[in-house]
Amino acid sequence: MKEKVGKRLLECRKACNLTQKQVATALGVAQPVYQRFEKGVFECSYEQLVKLSEIFDVSIDYILGKEDI
Repeated sequence: MKEKVGKRLLECRKACNLTQKQVATALGVAQPVYQRFEKGVFECSYEQLVKLSEIFDVSIDYILGKEDI
């Protein structure tokens, strides 16, 4: 599951033309922490998933890989 979420986060970030640092700052975490989310090493909290869905303007289900756009 972490790998699927990481892949979706990477796709969303690139689609929005954002850097990892920009997303990390908006999320309120350090860039290396966000990088670990994309690599599937760390899991996002519910609050972080909500914020990421707002940053990328997609649903949480999309980030979790349960639906496509």
